[in-house]
Amino acid sequence: MKTELHYYDIYPKVVVSGRESLITIKPLGLHAAFPAECALSVCPLDEGKPAEFPSRTNLFKFAAKPGADGCLRFAFKFFSEQQFFIRVTDDKDFKIQLNVYAVCDGLAGRYPFKGDLHVHSRVSDGREAPEIVCANYRKTGYDFIAITDHHTYRSSLAAIKAYENAPTEIAILTGEEIHLPNDAEGGHINTVHIVAAGADYSVNELVMKPNGFTTGAGLGVEIPNQPEAIAAREYYKIIDEYAKTLDIPDGVEKFAYASCRWIFDEIRKADGLGVFCHPYWISDVYQIPPRFTEYMTETAPFDAFEVLGGETYYEQNGFQTQQYYSDAAKGNVYPVVGCSDSHGSVNNPASRVCSTIVFAEANERKSLIGAIKNRFCVAVDSLNKDLRFVGDFRLVKYACFLEKEFFPLHDDLCYEEGRAMKDYVCGEPGADDILRLLHGRMKKQREKYFAF
Repeated sequence: MKTELHYYDIYPKVVVSGRESLITIKPLGLHAAFPAECALSVCPLDEGKPAEFPSRTNLFKFAAKPGADGCLRFAFKFFSEQQFFIRVTDDKDFKIQLNVYAVCDGLAGRYPFKGDLHVHSRVSDGREAPEIVCANYRKTGYDFIAITDHHTYRSSLAAIKAYENAPTEIAILTGEEIHLPNDAEGGHINTVHIVAAGADYSVNELVMKPNGFTTGAGLGVEIPNQPEAIAAREYYKIIDEYAKTLDIPDGVEKFAYASCRWIFDEIRKADGLGVFCHPYWISDVYQIPPRFTEYMTETAPFDAFEVLGGETYYEQNGFQTQQYYSDAAKGNVYPVVGCSDSHGSVNNPASRVCSTIVFAEANERKSLIGAIKNRFCVAVDSLNKDLRFVGDFRLVKYACFLEKEFFPLHDDLCYEEGRAMKDYVCGEPGADDILRLLHGRMKKQREKYFAF
């Protein structure tokens, strides 16, 4: 966290452009007290240096005095969507710089929520129980999470059930990584990895497994309103007929592509979000041939593209990012998400390498999914100290500000709730009392820092 965030609290941090806003700067301790006489200036980041671009509105100066409570307050109309530097100095050596961001009406009312839509637990090939994964991710600042185990939706239900009586502010979404039966001899093969997040029922369980075994059946949770499953041979027949209705070009596997479209359609029927995952993952070779990937992104049957995933080598995330920007340059723009594809939530360097910031009205399933589908989201690569963002340039600039100025404070609160969540599911006495005490703090923090 930046030193300034330890020493001073400035609020709100995000305001609506074109409206006058009252800004408060509060010193956090006597060591940060303001001088009796101050000079305050507001410098827009996008307008250049005053001496070099004198025709622009790029510097505003005020005299300022701290109030009886030690705080500085000033009113200002932040005139366009951008970051503004707030500088306070005196005639000696006192100098601080804090930051405010102004957003236009399209973003006003939308709060930033950070999360991961592709995470595994021990129910498939991860390490920890689903409910422990959720607690561990909350400790590191995540507002929403989907447990997306291979072949099963039930582990996500188990995570939700574990906290159904606990007051928490994390959104735990249903999820699964979908793998339907294959018939190599009949040419019915689809190995494309697809994640469903927030769906009302399981797509994995729409098709009966040849051995009849249901992954996660031993968890003791049932899927409400699950449609009746069809036999694998019926599924193959449906996809074969569906493929005939699609104008799939030569060089693109017809069954696999038609199956993907069918799966994404079924996810939407269940009011979920369908994510096309890690096509440039090297699993011996690229997991999906680039020609197939290009046709998938060209036609975009998915709801979101996993532009950033959990691998640390350049080819996966680098090539997927290049795919996204190459498509965008052609006018083909689709939502992107960043996901860790984590298989362990502690002592795992890959567990937090990627995430998604969603700009939504509320931290709940429908609002989050709707915001992603409408491209109010940014993928975040946190592999290195200096974060990298992928998405719409306007949102990337805003997300960069938030990662420096808001999320460090946000993450402090998340840590305490995540720790109490883990104690709660592990049966520690008093953990539910702590969760009740903490409940509501995230909402109050948003209302403090976002002047909507």
